Amino acid sequence: MSKKKKRANNHLKNQITKGIFTVLEKQPSKTFNYKQISGKLGIIDTAGRNLLIKRLGQLVAKDRIKEVERGKYQAIAEKITHYTGKIDITTRGNNAFVIVEELEKDVFIPANKFHRAFHGDTVEVYVYPKTKGKRPEGEITKVVERKKTKFVGILELNGNYGFVRPMDNRMYTDIFVSKDNLGDAEDGDKVLVDVYSWPEDTDSPYGKILSVLGKPGEHNTEIHSILAEYGLPYEFPYEVEDFANKLDTSIKEEEIAKRRDMREVLTFTIDPKDAKDFDDALSFQKLENGNYEIGIHIADVSHYVKPGTILDDEAYERATSVYLVDRVVPMLPEILSNNACSLRPREEKYTFSAIFEMNEAAQVVNQWFGRTVINSNERFAYEEAQQIIESGKGLIPFDISIRDEGAYTVDETIVEATLTLDKLAKIMRKKRMGEGAISFDKVEVRFQLDDANNPTGVYFKESKDANKLIEEFMLLANRKVAEYIGKRKPPHTFVYRVHDEPDIDKLTALNGLVHRFGHSLNLRDKSSISSSLNKLLHDVKGKKEQNMVDTLAIRTMSKAEYTTQNIGHYGLAFDYYSHFTSPIRRYPDVMVHRLLQHYLDGGKPANAEQYEEKCQHSSSMENLAANAERDSIKYMQIKFMEDHKDQEFKGVISGVTEWGIYVEIIENKCEGMIRIRDIKDDYYVFDESEYAIVGQHSNRVYQLGDEVLVMVKNTDLIKRHLDFSLIGRPVEE
Repeated sequence: MSKKKKRANNHLKNQITKGIFTVLEKQPSKTFNYKQISGKLGIIDTAGRNLLIKRLGQLVAKDRIKEVERGKYQAIAEKITHYTGKIDITTRGNNAFVIVEELEKDVFIPANKFHRAFHGDTVEVYVYPKTKGKRPEGEITKVVERKKTKFVGILELNGNYGFVRPMDNRMYTDIFVSKDNLGDAEDGDKVLVDVYSWPEDTDSPYGKILSVLGKPGEHNTEIHSILAEYGLPYEFPYEVEDFANKLDTSIKEEEIAKRRDMREVLTFTIDPKDAKDFDDALSFQKLENGNYEIGIHIADVSHYVKPGTILDDEAYERATSVYLVDRVVPMLPEILSNNACSLRPREEKYTFSAIFEMNEAAQVVNQWFGRTVINSNERFAYEEAQQIIESGKGLIPFDISIRDEGAYTVDETIVEATLTLDKLAKIMRKKRMGEGAISFDKVEVRFQLDDANNPTGVYFKESKDANKLIEEFMLLANRKVAEYIGKRKPPHTFVYRVHDEPDIDKLTALNGLVHRFGHSLNLRDKSSISSSLNKLLHDVKGKKEQNMVDTLAIRTMSKAEYTTQNIGHYGLAFDYYSHFTSPIRRYPDVMVHRLLQHYLDGGKPANAEQYEEKCQHSSSMENLAANAERDSIKYMQIKFMEDHKDQEFKGVISGVTEWGIYVEIIENKCEGMIRIRDIKDDYYVFDESEYAIVGQHSNRVYQLGDEVLVMVKNTDLIKRHLDFSLIGRPVEE
């Protein structure tokens, strides 16, 4: 027998074996004869039936199935292998993996065995009997719970019905829409469709169009599509806006009397110059004993947003504000986010505060938490505060100012406060880094937009001393609030922000990669990992590989999340950490304010189960918002590159796959793909171990981290995809 014929027979034998187990284990209490099994497997030829009969006998002999009576077969109960897990469909939709907690490895699922499961669904999976040395493989037997049923896609009309072609590459099927469910949608519209059923006898699921997002490629259409893809709203329901607008947001004397009055204490805010909501302020005064009293004052959102109201329900559902390139989708209506809760200068505001007495060594010698009222003396942009820190003076030039005209002279008491706060922040940061905190200062891409929201330029957000000043005092408040509750006996339910230790396998892979650039990690213990990660992130600053290494280093980290179960925060090197400082834009901070006040009032420990559920929801919504934000940046990068199609760019290879190489342009961080099939000077093969593609005739290598010259080949705003043409390598200067 030829090798080819032998391989074909083995393949058929394996398929029949899998089929036998599928039939028997799907109904383990029933018995089947070979005719029934062959009928279910669609085996109609004599040779196939003979092979099936032979295989049944072999499986009985090996005790892998049982013959209950002559010619009737049944699964052996203890060998039933059905599990429940989540299906992760690959970006091309051609196969998937089911993540099962009880199994060491994920279960591979070929595309023809999805059986109507969508990406992210909770499914029941049957795992085929494992052949030694092979990864587990199986098929979906049941969809237990849909992760989502709403999809963004483009409608293609065909007479009086249509099909929606989803934009999500993981969605492997189009969606049938009957005439009654088309609504006002027209051919070619980008729409949001809800899948309401998928009958067994149909090729496509049935859907109903919920909304028309607009014509593909138009700016608002694409931005609304990004939000819709993640189930994020872009406007408030009328009744929620109406409820918020009817709130009494005036400052009352009787309410002030219940609070610590900080209106006469020097207070100011430092925020981005284009910020519209100011949810934190710092107060500063020097005490007679030489120490400093520093207040971190946070908008008292929980004073206005009460449990059980439609306003609170809406805030909880959103859980976070979403920051897209051209807009903010706020968690709270504007009357609160930009007005009543915004700590605008020279306006009395209700706040929730953490007030610390600190000495010259930045040690906290006393602390107080509670509700306050403030009147901010001034608002500064980061650029202005940075000017004060760098010059030690209070004259702020017009060109970087948020003032209306001329240079602005800052009161010398604010200058002194800013310089002192900067000095204390640097001491705290140095101590934190010495205790093992990781310094992730990843470059953030920002766009200059014209009046029509078209990108006219790209710039990078830098974190300077002024940014770090605010960061350190916000970290201090978050940590001390968490400690205050976390150390109580008996334990009191609280909302923590936790961050687990990094994945050692991912760190090992990162170490192997950065070796190519002359760097290394020390993975001996927790302390050496932290210090060597910091050294790596410092050493790559300003180098061609910086953004790639920063990105890959972040991916080795566990995801930070909200939970009532405190395990500390690895990245910040804190044993206790929470989110207290941004309740305008984060719902967990609202929960923290409520719990803190409850315990300050002597309340009993809250229901942990209820708060854990809210924490999980908040973590999930935060993740969706982050994905939407990334997609909006990708969309704007492609829009920006549309006007630069004739320009040659220097880039760095940021990813290598079997179908192409990804290149990030150095000057603007836009990333696109060069398809292997488009590189015509040789036949290239993917070398996974070397993160490279290799020319089979020339041995020319294009490897992760290499510099190349590229030009834009194609921009697709609808699919948010950017294709490059490879020009070659840059000439050595």
